[in-house]
Amino acid sequence: MAVTNPRDAFAAYAAERLPPAADGAVGKEGRLDAAFAAVDGETRLVQDYATAPFHLTGGLNHDRALPGLATVYLQSPTGAVAQGDRHDLTVTVGEDAQAHVTTGNATKVHSMDRNYGRVDVALSVAEGGYLEYLPEPTILHTDARYRGETTLSVADGASAIIGEVLVPGRLARDEAFEFERAYTRLQARGPDGLLFEDATDLHPDERDPRRPGVMGDHDVLGTLYVVGDAAADPLHERVADATAARAGATALPNEAGVMVRALGARAAVSGTLDAAWDEARQTLVGAPAPERRKD
Repeated sequence: MAVTNPRDAFAAYAAERLPPAADGAVGKEGRLDAAFAAVDGETRLVQDYATAPFHLTGGLNHDRALPGLATVYLQSPTGAVAQGDRHDLTVTVGEDAQAHVTTGNATKVHSMDRNYGRVDVALSVAEGGYLEYLPEPTILHTDARYRGETTLSVADGASAIIGEVLVPGRLARDEAFEFERAYTRLQARGPDGLLFEDATDLHPDERDPRRPGVMGDHDVLGTLYVVGDAAADPLHERVADATAARAGATALPNEAGVMVRALGARAAVSGTLDAAWDEARQTLVGAPAPERRKD
């Protein structure tokens, strides 16, 4: 399926009907809305709306390095994206509020023979606000078709750290790059319009992701976007010192911040992005990253 715009490739998938449950049916269309506000010097979760398959924990103020920050875990009893799924997530951070949003486990994109799975994430950070959106990795099973679109809106004086890790299969089962297509995109906007846009389009049957200049002999791809007053050099020095992953940092357009990319084994990539998160966090809010324990 050769297309000029990779997003157009999903139109043909969407035309494939799903017996017995069509896309958008109960259990196929999930919605989550979460909003944070600064109240008396700390951040509180002031809006929490979720439909199946989502559940959201209440706000947890357990970050010792940044006690005013609220942490929430996005949970799903399925822990997966199946064919025909359409998931919409909205996270809003109010003025001077600080929030950390993550998932309790990796998101598995199951094998598909019809349609595709899509996850849309809308993030908004008001003046003086700070957001960390750091979900666990996305694992692309054999024949998976996945489209993930994230939009970020930041006001003057706002900042955000957004992470993404793509795992090309159940690697312990020697399943790698057997998915059909994976397309992810992040678009960031400020008060004056578009700041930057970055997309990843992987279609192994059409173009080998392991070819030189793309992923080479590496399996896992990780990206961290630091939107705010951050410099590339300190982040590059931090991640370049990591010997287990190939990584580097570069400045984003329009002085929007810094992007970090890492290639390697899953643990090495996640560890590298955690190091970049720690470095960026100290720059943006003056506090180190906490240990993320989810066991």
